Amino acid sequence: THEFQSGGWTLPSMAIEVVMPEVPRFAMYAGCVLDQLSWQMNRSGQLTATARLIAQGEAIAATTGAGTPTALGLQRFGHFNGVVKRNGTALGNVVSAEITYANGLDRIETIRNDGKIEGGDPGMAALTGRIEVRFADSTLVTQAIDGTPCELEFAWSLGANASFTFTAHAVYLPVPRIEIPGP
Repeated sequence: THEFQSGGWTLPSMAIEVVMPEVPRFAMYAGCVLDQLSWQMNRSGQLTATARLIAQGEAIAATTGAGTPTALGLQRFGHFNGVVKRNGTALGNVVSAEITYANGLDRIETIRNDGKIEGGDPGMAALTGRIEVRFADSTLVTQAIDGTPCELEFAWSLGANASFTFTAHAVYLPVPRIEIPGP
């Protein structure tokens, strides 16, 4: 179980090794910090996230620096395992959604004799997204016009042992442009 709280001034970092054994090339990227994480919800397919990282530097070697990796049991969430809730109630008529969380990292590019950057300072964190819904009632339009916030929860579950829940506690919706088709 892991709970992430937005707005921290220190971010966790890690080293990631990219292995190309046929070449052989082993690139160790040190000081990797998450700059942006985004994912989409659709009607079908597997949930896939994209992580944008900033690393302090790269070290190339002819052999691995990480040793033999441990096999990781991969469990994928399908989009059909997901739900979008508004103020604790399932939000109907959702066609698609996309969510992006950005730490707004500012690269600290100092003069160094090793060619590395000093690191990345967290800037203003931002949560942005887009939800496409069928126009079946005026609940969301009314909320947007009134300028009141709601809580949106994006959740996926594979039973009791695997779940992912992302909650945005105060979401302000933009007033949509409602098309009036005509001749």
